[in-house]
Amino acid sequence: MFTQWALPAYDGVKRVEGGIALKRLRQIVTKAVVAKGKKRTEERVTLSPTNKPTSILGCWVINHTCSAKRVGKFVEVTGKFDVNVWYAYSNHSKTAVFSETIHYKDKVKLHYREGEISVGDDVRVRVIQEPNCIEAVISSCGTKFEIVVEREVIVEVMGETTICISVHPLDYEEDWSLNDESSSSSSSSSSSSSSSSDGEGRYVLESSSFPDERPR
Repeated sequence: MFTQWALPAYDGVKRVEGGIALKRLRQIVTKAVVAKGKKRTEERVTLSPTNKPTSILGCWVINHTCSAKRVGKFVEVTGKFDVNVWYAYSNHSKTAVFSETIHYKDKVKLHYREGEISVGDDVRVRVIQEPNCIEAVISSCGTKFEIVVEREVIVEVMGETTICISVHPLDYEEDWSLNDESSSSSSSSSSSSSSSSDGEGRYVLESSSFPDERPR
C-alpha cells in the first residue's frame, strides 16, 4: 500500500540546530546606485557662416563638457561642445573654418530598481557616446550649415540602501603562516635544540601518521 507523506511548507528561512540562521545575519545601511537613466539624442544644429558656402569639406565636434543634477523624477544634463566646419566659398576658390559653441540641456528619466524612493542629490553622469557629427549639409537657402550631432549619456543617482551580510563566530580565524624569529645571540643554542626537537617531532609525526613506515 502506497503511503503519501506530507512535507512541511518551506517558509524561505533556513533553520539550523539550536535556532534560526537569521541570528547570524546583520543589516548594513550604505550608499549605492538606486536609480539609473539612459538617453541618446540626435540634435540638428543650424550654423550661419560669414561667407556663403559652396561646399562642406569637413566637420568635427570637440571640447565637450557636461554636468548633471537631479530635478524631480528626472536628471538634467547640461553641457556644451564646439562644432568646427571646414568649407569652401567663392566658387571653390577659397576655404575657411567656421567654429561655434553649442549649449544643450537634456532631461533623462530615472528608473528605480525597487520602486521610487526618496534619494539625495548625489548624481553622476557617464558619457557613452561623445558628441559626434553624423550629417553636415548646406541648407536649402544656401547660406547656412545644418549639422546633425549625436550623443548618449547614462546617469546614476546614489542613495541609501540596506544590505544583508552573514557574520561568523568570534572564535573563527583564518590560518596564518607565521615563522618563528630568534635573535643572533642565541642562534647556535636554538639551532641545536631545534634540530633535536625537529628530529623528535618528525619521528612522532611519521609514526602517528604512518605507523607501518616507522624508521628502524
